[in-house]
Amino acid sequence: MKAAIYDQPGSPEVFRYADVPDPVCPPDGVVIRVRAIAIEGGDLINRASSVPPSPSFVVGYAAAGEVVAVGRQVLDRRVGQKVTSFDAAGSHAELRAVVASRTWPVPKGLNMSAASALPIAFGTAYHCLFARGGLKRGETVLIQAGAGGVGVAAIQLAHRAGAIVLATVTGAERVSRLLPLGLDYAIDHRSVDIVEEIDQITRGRGVDLVIDPVGATLQASLAVLRPEGRLVFVGNAGGSTLDIDLWPALQANQSLFGVFMGTQFEKPEVYGTISRLLDQAALGDLDVIVDRIFPLADVAKAHAYAEGHSRLGRVVLIP
Repeated sequence: MKAAIYDQPGSPEVFRYADVPDPVCPPDGVVIRVRAIAIEGGDLINRASSVPPSPSFVVGYAAAGEVVAVGRQVLDRRVGQKVTSFDAAGSHAELRAVVASRTWPVPKGLNMSAASALPIAFGTAYHCLFARGGLKRGETVLIQAGAGGVGVAAIQLAHRAGAIVLATVTGAERVSRLLPLGLDYAIDHRSVDIVEEIDQITRGRGVDLVIDPVGATLQASLAVLRPEGRLVFVGNAGGSTLDIDLWPALQANQSLFGVFMGTQFEKPEVYGTISRLLDQAALGDLDVIVDRIFPLADVAKAHAYAEGHSRLGRVVLIP
């Protein structure tokens, strides 16, 4: 099979598009013929900074496609079934072997690009907003990096839950795309002071909840929280050392929740939530935005584009 591989971390140019052996179907898993690959933030971070565990490493968390082989222990998957999947690696290839419990059937009406992009982005957003953040109707939430995959998902889910939704977003075109999805206030961190702007919007009260996938913005996220507010930090897209002063948070009785979704997807409640979100997307109730699609052979260009600051939603590769 063809795959995007690399031997050392670095810029997108470390990728090679090459032939590698087909994966072997595990007894408790399936092999998928990949039709769409969502480039996740973790894929970019791993490629840039993590030494691969083996030569000719195939990176990638998320991919959707058709099942072409089923392990002998698997009873709930069949050859020809369309599924989307999550795993720690292996998405950037024509074929992927994955444990069956890390796959979800793709409902009719949902295209494969959207199916590949939904589980991580929307599953993460839901977990941060509700399971950890405890968002309630009428509360005010700030979503850092509102144009990213998690941000786009969180805006929609928070709006549907009856929250007042603020997000940091740059660019008039991206703001115009997000307003119909439920964004109430767009904040351009390049032109205004976030803390001062939110102070004005909330009339000095602060927000009830912040979802922060950036890391480098944590100090500002804490600064806009009301007393006894909640901050959920998930990932570190900004590459920060995460060194922040927690004394003000202690004095304000604020709560901080860390989320690492890699250990959560197979939990029954999280798995079930993602199944429901897939159904909602298939019905058109959720909008899975794919900014741009690249051939897998152009993986270096795709990763470079995904690392830019002008995209909206996910970037997808097609083998």
